[in-house]
Amino acid sequence: MRRRTVTAGNLDEILQATAPATDAGAASPPPPSAAPVSGQDHGLRTEFEFELPRGYVDEAGTVHRHGTMRLATARDELRPQIDLRVKENPAYLSVVLLSQVITRIGTVTDVHAGVVERMYATDVAFLQDFYRRVNSEGHTRAAVTCPHCEGGFEVDLSGGRLGES
Repeated sequence: MRRRTVTAGNLDEILQATAPATDAGAASPPPPSAAPVSGQDHGLRTEFEFELPRGYVDEAGTVHRHGTMRLATARDELRPQIDLRVKENPAYLSVVLLSQVITRIGTVTDVHAGVVERMYATDVAFLQDFYRRVNSEGHTRAAVTCPHCEGGFEVDLSGGRLGES
């Protein structure tokens, strides 16, 4: 099976997909995306993959679209409050916060505020929403209803079994 990453363009397609057929009495295995990206199994998923709608363009002109974001800690949310850039301009808070929780964008592993500053506004908005979903609910699953059969099920917005080929 191929794992799909949620993008701005395929979110509707994934949400409209129907649930896979399962035996009524059989327990279904967890989706492949339930394992942490880091490879360590603590029973808690701490990193989530994403694909940027436009992509980060580095100094060499290379476009990076795939990345990972980790769960935020209390320190991550407190640290920007003492940052002078945030004190001067409160809107800068999201730039500092995202730079702390994004662990990788393509081959770029040193993600700092300067990297986030150079991203397109579309990508920053996508990452802000992704951050809220991951940290507010603690997961990227969403309850949805099939528009055809009206059956309810969950989809993993960070990529999962639904819609895979």
